Amino acid sequence: MSLTGMRDISVISTPPRDRQAIVSYISEYDDTIAAGAVRKELARGGQVFFIHNNITTIFKTAENLQKLVPEARIGVAHGRLSEAKLEKIMFQFINRDIDVLVCTTIVESGLDIPSANTMIINRADRFGLSQIYQLRGRIGRGEDQAYAYLFVPDENQLSRDAKKRLAALMEHRDLGSGFQIAMKDLQIRGSGSALGGAQSGHIAAVGYDMFLKLLDEAVSDLKGNPVVQSLEPEINVAMSATISDEYVQSIEQRLTIYRRLARMTELSEIAAMQKELVDRFGKLPGEAGNMLFKIMLRVLAVKAGVKRLDLSNNTLAMVFSHLHQKREFSSVDDLPVSFVSHEFTAENALKIVLGTKRKNISKALVETKKILKHIALRVNN
Repeated sequence: MSLTGMRDISVISTPPRDRQAIVSYISEYDDTIAAGAVRKELARGGQVFFIHNNITTIFKTAENLQKLVPEARIGVAHGRLSEAKLEKIMFQFINRDIDVLVCTTIVESGLDIPSANTMIINRADRFGLSQIYQLRGRIGRGEDQAYAYLFVPDENQLSRDAKKRLAALMEHRDLGSGFQIAMKDLQIRGSGSALGGAQSGHIAAVGYDMFLKLLDEAVSDLKGNPVVQSLEPEINVAMSATISDEYVQSIEQRLTIYRRLARMTELSEIAAMQKELVDRFGKLPGEAGNMLFKIMLRVLAVKAGVKRLDLSNNTLAMVFSHLHQKREFSSVDDLPVSFVSHEFTAENALKIVLGTKRKNISKALVETKKILKHIALRVNN
């Protein structure tokens, strides 16, 4: 939501005073390590979270932990307990009547217990990156050093993404690294199935690029910012312009080329496309060259703030969109081409007679290119 502009991002990189980064360990599950972690915390008068996110085996896990550390007072909490019983157990933990709370991820948010400074997460490979980061944030909320033990199975059993998540946790251990963790999580999991079958709405009909454009306009409108529609100029030139099936035989390749041409915004992209076409399909036929020239006119028209361009052998007519010009174009005194006459109309239009009528339009195209470049410099400076 932040990347699309719906939400702002606030990064708090300065931790509270005397807050220390959590020391984290990753290892295979071992009774000795688990018991040692609990006893170490109890010895300094603290409390322990033991995260076991499986309700069917959570009581068995608590019994095993009780055998390992008989002196510890252990309680169990999960989401299927009655409201009264769950509340009672949580108050016992807060009041320090319980030393170790064996629980599910029910505790991942909303708890601030400064005396709990050790967390053991069983099967950490089954948790999401942000979820582990959130769980780990339940400890170390006071001045004491906190410790997190992430137990995983044998490395050969870990999935590729699980290894990435654990590596990211160990890499971003400093306080205030939540933003880096979130970006890493986005990178690992992906940004969602915007084009998949799970997405509702009409994105498949309008296309992803149009969807992002409509989304950006909707966000700007909600923010109260003026929405200026992008300029899509109409180019009318009396010449045949197409990528013929004789030049590019595959219809899929022709459609791909047309899509790429429609998205171009710089002249350098057109030059690169021309070089690519020659390299892949041979010398450009006249119609394909005309297509590239029309795309060039469209790119220059956008830069010049021209929403319609009509070109014949000796006449150039342009309709301007002043919303897309920093400065209004109003003088032809220093145009870089010679012309017979010109006329500004009341509808933001300019008509230029370039000279005597020619047998072909090639010279008119070259002169139009020069005129559009000149206008673009005038209206944007």
